[in-house]
Amino acid sequence: MALFDSLRQRYRSFVRFNRILRIFVRYGFEDIVSYLIETRRFPLLRKLIPRATRRNARKYTKYEKMRLVCEELGPTFIKFGQILSNRSDLLPPELIIQLEKLQDSVPPQAGAISRQVIETELKKPLEELFAWYETEAFASASMAQVHRATLKTGEKVAVKVQRPEIRAIITEDIKIMYMLAGILERRIPSLKSFDPQGLVRNFEESILKELDFIRESVSIQRFSRNITDDPHDNTTHVPKVYREYTTGKVLTMEFISGLKVTDSKILESNGYNRKEVAQRLALTYIKQVFEYGFFHADPHPGNILVLPNGHICFLDFGMMGSILPRDIEILGNLFLAVKSKDVKKIIKTLLQMSDTTSIRDMRSLEYELNEFVCNYSVSSIHENEMSTVLLELKDIIVRYDLKVPPHFYLLIRSMVTIEGLIRNLDPDIDMLEIARPYLLSSIAKKLNPFKLGMKVLNGLYEIANYMEEFPGDLKNAIRKINTGKVNVNLNHQGVDPLVHTLNRITKQIASALIMIAMIGGSTLFIIHRITPLWFGYSSFGIIGIIFTAIIGYGMISNISRGDHDDRNVWKKER
Repeated sequence: MALFDSLRQRYRSFVRFNRILRIFVRYGFEDIVSYLIETRRFPLLRKLIPRATRRNARKYTKYEKMRLVCEELGPTFIKFGQILSNRSDLLPPELIIQLEKLQDSVPPQAGAISRQVIETELKKPLEELFAWYETEAFASASMAQVHRATLKTGEKVAVKVQRPEIRAIITEDIKIMYMLAGILERRIPSLKSFDPQGLVRNFEESILKELDFIRESVSIQRFSRNITDDPHDNTTHVPKVYREYTTGKVLTMEFISGLKVTDSKILESNGYNRKEVAQRLALTYIKQVFEYGFFHADPHPGNILVLPNGHICFLDFGMMGSILPRDIEILGNLFLAVKSKDVKKIIKTLLQMSDTTSIRDMRSLEYELNEFVCNYSVSSIHENEMSTVLLELKDIIVRYDLKVPPHFYLLIRSMVTIEGLIRNLDPDIDMLEIARPYLLSSIAKKLNPFKLGMKVLNGLYEIANYMEEFPGDLKNAIRKINTGKVNVNLNHQGVDPLVHTLNRITKQIASALIMIAMIGGSTLFIIHRITPLWFGYSSFGIIGIIFTAIIGYGMISNISRGDHDDRNVWKKER
C-alpha cells in the first residue's frame, strides 16, 4: 500500500511538473525550460504547444507573461507572486508592478463541500451549530470562501471555510518549487545571489501560516487588544472572533456590514464626510505602525469598510506585519530627518536599520540623499506622502546594498496601498503632519528618564552578578592551567602596567557601586512619587538619575582613556 501511494505521489508530481513546463513554453519562456530539462527533450515538449497559442502569447511583455503564468498555475504560484511583490530589493520595478496585479479569485466550491468541512472541524451537525446558514458563499478565493450564518444566540457571523484540497495542492507545488529552484541554482550560477531556495523556504513558512486559521484568529485578537487598550482610539472597529466556532480550517467572526472605502460617491450620498473618513483611516494606520508595531499588511479596498457610525473596520487578517520597538524609533527618526533635510541623520538611521558598518561609496550616497531631500521639499506632486519617502529610500537602499529587515518592504507595499485610498478621499491630506506626534512619541519613549534609569540599573545589576561569579570563573581557569588543559605563554616585561590596570579597575568598581546606590534611591523616589514632582515624576529621583548618567559618562570616558593609557604603558615597558 505504501509503495502504491509513493508511486501515485510521484505520478502526480510528474504530471504537475510537465504542466508547469508546458505553460512556460506556451508563454515563450523556452530559455528557462531549457535549463529545467535536458535539451534533447525540449523540442518534443515544444511541439505540444499550438502555434496559435504561442503567437497570442507574444503580444504581452515579458513581465506581463510572468504574471499570466502565475495566474494559470493556480493558488500556490499566485500567492508566491504576491509575496515576491514585496521584494523590491530583488526584483525589477516592472515585474513588481505586474505581481501586484495578481488576482486571487476563483469560482466558489459547492456548498455541500463547505458543509462537510465545517461539520468535520466543529464535530457537530450544521443545524446544531447555527440557527441559519447560507449555503452559497458570498466571497470566494483560492484558499477559502466565506458563508453568512446566524448563531443560535442571534449574532450574525461570517464563516470562513478552507478548501479541503488546498493544503495538498500547496504542499505538492512547494516540493516542485524547491526542485525548480535547485535546478536553476545549479545551471544558472548568477541566480545564487538571489537565493531561490531561500525565497521558496520563506514562502513556505508564510503560506503555511496563512493556512492556519487559528493563527489568523490570534492576529485578529491581538489587533483588537491594541485598539481597545488605547483610550484615544474610538474610530476603529475590529470583528469579534468566536473561538468556540474556530479551528485551523474554519474561522467564525462577526459579520460586518459597511461601505467600501473606495466608494466615494456612495459615501457622500449616505452623509459621510470624505475628509473625515480619510483622516480616521490615516490615523488608525499610523497608530498601527508607530504606536502598536503591528499593522495590517494587505489594506486593499476590499479589506476596509466604513461602518454606519463612521468607524473604520479592517477585514482579512491573514497577512500582518510586526515591527520591533527599535525599528519603530528608527523609522520615526528617518521621516523626521527627511522632513528637516538632515542628510547625515538619514545616513545614520539607514545604517542603524541595516546594521551595516560601512558604505562602499559614502560620497555618492550623500549626494543622492541631498538631491532627494531637496527635490522632496519643493515638490508639490508627492508632497507629504510617507510612501514616496519610503519608495525613494528603497531604491537607494537597493543600489548601495544595504540589508534591511523584510518588514521594511512589507511596510512600503501596505503604505503605498493605503495612501492611495486615503488620497482618493482627500487629495490635500498631510500624512506626515498627522504622523508627527507619533513619530516624536516613538523617539521620546527611549528618552523616558525612568526607563533610562531602569536600563542602567539592569546593566549594573548584571555587572554585579558577574563580579559574584568572577572568582569561580578565575578558579576554573587556574585549575585548567594547572592540569595542563590550557597552555599560557607569558612574556613578563614589568609589573607597572598590571598595577596601573588594577588601580583603574578598582576605581571603576567603586564608581559602579555608587551608581547602583544612586539609581536605587532615585528609582524609589520616582516609584513613590516623592514631591516635588516634575512632569509627574519625583524631582529628586530625576536629579539622581541625571547625576548617575553624568558619573556613568565619566566612567565610560575613563574606560576608553584607560585602554589607551594601558597600551601606551605597555609600549613604554617594551
